[in-house]
Amino acid sequence: MNLATPEELEGELRAIGAERYHILHPFHRLLHTGKLTKPQVQAWALNRYYYQASIPAKDASLLARLPTTDLRREWRRRIEDHDGDGSKPGGVERWLVLTDSLGLDRDYVVSLAGLLPGTRFAVDAYVHFVRERSVLEAIASSLTEMFSPNIIQERVAGMLRGYDFVSEETLAYFTPRLTQAPQDVDFALGYVKEHADTREKQELCLAALRFKCDLLWAQLDALHHAYVAPGLPPPGAWRP
Repeated sequence: MNLATPEELEGELRAIGAERYHILHPFHRLLHTGKLTKPQVQAWALNRYYYQASIPAKDASLLARLPTTDLRREWRRRIEDHDGDGSKPGGVERWLVLTDSLGLDRDYVVSLAGLLPGTRFAVDAYVHFVRERSVLEAIASSLTEMFSPNIIQERVAGMLRGYDFVSEETLAYFTPRLTQAPQDVDFALGYVKEHADTREKQELCLAALRFKCDLLWAQLDALHHAYVAPGLPPPGAWRP
């Protein structure tokens, strides 16, 4: 296949999201339309915590490999978005506010004792991917953020409409992401379009984004199997 132009490459990346992004997963369709029970929503929040808490760890592993001050400064901002900067809470702390408000014990959530194996394997695979693959592939794998504003808007509106046990305060994690994610995308997409300068590199970027979409999908597969249908949480997993 011939080398794609930067605009054509962006179109190929966006097509992956249109086909594979987890906004299409049956579990999310249930979550966003108010069809889950409170325990099922609790299971989602508890398991998603591990993903949220692992993002700054995977970003730190990439930061250590970035070759310039400008690149490291850009990626350091992402870590502060999730870990906070000491003056205001970051995304990880805001996610714990969500689990608190859903009635989950914070110490239990942070302990990861009730985590689904499928969640752990998927998230660990992402951290490993970013640590071991090229900088270009690692940055390309972050491009699911191209699609996140849509899922955030749908999620917040749907959950506020569908569940009497959530409020705007419960879902406050998502508000900053509506501005942070597009900023992250501007940089990462620009980097990929500039540095994927052979068709081989472009294919690696496309594969990285497919991988990221797949691991997000796999997390929801695990949740659906354990808590929706057939409803078989594995040994050691959280039970309502």
